[in-house]
Amino acid sequence: MERIPHFINGALISDAERFGPVFNPATGAQEKEVALASAARVEEAIQAARAALPGWRATSLARRTGIFFKVRELLMQRRPELAALLTSEHGKVLSDAEGEITRGLENIEFATGLSHMLKGERSEQVSGGVDVHSVRQPVGVVACITPFNFPAMVPLWMIGSALACGNTVLLKPSEKDPSAAVFIAEVFAEAGLPAGVLNVVHGDKEAVDVLLEHPEVKAVSFVGSTPIAQSIYKRAADHGKRVQALGGAKNHMVVLPDADLNMAADAAVSAAYGSAGERCMAVSVLVAVGSIADELVDAISTRMATLRIGPGTDPASQMGPLITAEHRDKVASYVAGAANEGATVVVDGREQGFDSNGFFIGVSLIDHVKPGMKVYDDEIFGPVLSVVRVETYADAVRLVNDNEFGNGVAIFTRDGGAARQFEFDVEAGMVGVNVPIPVPVGTFSFGGWKNSLFGDTHMYGPESIRFYTRGKVVTTRWPDPSTSVIDLGFPQID
Repeated sequence: MERIPHFINGALISDAERFGPVFNPATGAQEKEVALASAARVEEAIQAARAALPGWRATSLARRTGIFFKVRELLMQRRPELAALLTSEHGKVLSDAEGEITRGLENIEFATGLSHMLKGERSEQVSGGVDVHSVRQPVGVVACITPFNFPAMVPLWMIGSALACGNTVLLKPSEKDPSAAVFIAEVFAEAGLPAGVLNVVHGDKEAVDVLLEHPEVKAVSFVGSTPIAQSIYKRAADHGKRVQALGGAKNHMVVLPDADLNMAADAAVSAAYGSAGERCMAVSVLVAVGSIADELVDAISTRMATLRIGPGTDPASQMGPLITAEHRDKVASYVAGAANEGATVVVDGREQGFDSNGFFIGVSLIDHVKPGMKVYDDEIFGPVLSVVRVETYADAVRLVNDNEFGNGVAIFTRDGGAARQFEFDVEAGMVGVNVPIPVPVGTFSFGGWKNSLFGDTHMYGPESIRFYTRGKVVTTRWPDPSTSVIDLGFPQID
């Protein structure tokens, strides 16, 4: 059986005391096993990153930039190979896997501009003969802990900016689909990244605990569920680390009565069921305002009947399986419990049969959902779309703002004034106007509000540069020595 190794100090290391299973979600069969790092193995990776830090920090911006251009070239060339790897371990269809890689490459492209992003500021003659300038310097060794749902894109979100800023990185991917992380690390090495600058350690809680508590790890980036994000934020911060921890979501798509019905229905199906709903930006709640609700529910259910669900390797498949059998069963439990809570199950994905032992489930649509129902309150992370009916725009905004999450939200309307007001009123970090999944391009930053983010900075883009660097201000004076005097008072500007 194929064994997925760690990548530490430029070498593949496959020996371990413990191993975890890696399944093909489309068949349900275990096809690989992954080495799970002990505390000693994580320590080895940390020391490799620490040893590599002085040399990488001293590497010129021009040299770093050249490596990123080469990484982009290599990933573009090998995108089909990486996409196939994602499909085999995650289950998503190939087109979705290739799209994930493309979005991840945006941050590599952003990182090629590092010589501009790391520019400081300068003011001369702030006082007599005194100049001041600022610089941004790397924080040191950083840990990047990434989720299963985007095993290529999210690592590229983190490591692109972290490495560009001169840090060394410990990447801990999900043990459910870990091969992409090793693939990416090998591409960076091929592009000329020195050994020890980017290390990949696989593992579970034992490995994460070391990363959160080790004094040599100066910053932690995390994407996952809200309870885990909150725990990681607290533990890492308690150990003096800089932390950005992105948590869960319950993304709402508000449809006003004047919206284009067909556009809204197409968007709802695409955003709710793409990647089997295993996206932190998936639309999971459709908020139908006023008279549009019945027509909208009918239009969505009609489109659902045409969806092709099957193995990600089949070009005809539009949606693949879920990541594990346990997660599939958990998603099914929300559909099973919805009717008992008073909701209407319009389309029941549990009823669809599959000629496979894979972790498949059909798409579900649940109408007349209300806050307080589990299907509304919980992050399901699967192909389940809930419909909440409200009477007015104000009711819709109140519903969104009362939710504990504030990751992404969208509004569909032809009214520019309503859209502008919604942008002003809504409490979420990312807003789409007639765009159902408003993931920012790489030159902006990604992140939510409320219980969708723990920390002060969003991910990738300009905010990532601030997260992965520390500011330093230098005040200089080159006076005539004859003017020097002792002055015990507070420095004054003259």
